[in-house]
Amino acid sequence: MIKLIASDMDGTLLNAEMQISEENVAAIRYAQSQGIEFMVATGRNRAEALPPLTQAGIECAMITLNGAQVFDKAGNSLFSAPIERTVVQKTLALLDEHEIYYEIATNEGIYTANKEQRIENFASAIAEMMPHLTYNMAIAMSVARLDFFPIHIVEDLHELVMRDDISVLKIICFHKEGAKRLGPIAKEIDAFGDLAVTSSGQNNIEINHRNAQKGIAVSHVANDRQIPLSEVMTIGDNLNDVSMLQAAGVSFAMGNGLPEVKEYAKYVTETNIESGVGKAIRRAIDENLA
Repeated sequence: MIKLIASDMDGTLLNAEMQISEENVAAIRYAQSQGIEFMVATGRNRAEALPPLTQAGIECAMITLNGAQVFDKAGNSLFSAPIERTVVQKTLALLDEHEIYYEIATNEGIYTANKEQRIENFASAIAEMMPHLTYNMAIAMSVARLDFFPIHIVEDLHELVMRDDISVLKIICFHKEGAKRLGPIAKEIDAFGDLAVTSSGQNNIEINHRNAQKGIAVSHVANDRQIPLSEVMTIGDNLNDVSMLQAAGVSFAMGNGLPEVKEYAKYVTETNIESGVGKAIRRAIDENLA
């Protein structure tokens, strides 16, 4: 029987309104009533992941920043995989050379050197996830997000990463031309050998330490709980979910997931706007898929 479920958030657990549907909440409660632990595994940091969970009344452990940090239900840090400072410098130099916008997720929050570009890039990401919105509405939501989830604005990110009190956990890059511009850069960064390069959307790449992957983090949590991976279930929709889909004994790709992501999953569920997570959880339990 499944004993641990790890679900991605954006495009997976969250619907088009960035909320957790009642059907998903009910399925999570059903799993918990069976003694199954539910947790999220997201590219967001903990501050950004908490609000929709709190709104739904769900308290759970979290894998954040693609696996760079793991928190228990109370918010205590259990695991961290920062990027080495020299590798950060090398990566930022390459991104600057190619004129790619990036921001940095650290142990002290998220930092950018360009507030306006940040708003524009998140508006594009919101428009991708919520195609029914006008671009102006997406801009407004991006500005509101900036107010709700404060981001630190600094003049020089290179100086920031040299501070002794700063650990870089993830670098996220955006470009409106998407894979056309970011694909070759991702290959260059991947060749460094020290990093894991994934994506959570068409117009971004996400850079973590090679040990900061959702699959590694899920395995770490399962091992800590003495749960075999054959009794772990994972659910996701995008490239940064592939490692945990590969790791788990039971894996579901979302109906709205990328075609290549579906190839790595054992099963496919409905879309995020059809409460695909809830349907996958009930199917896995009722059919005893483990």
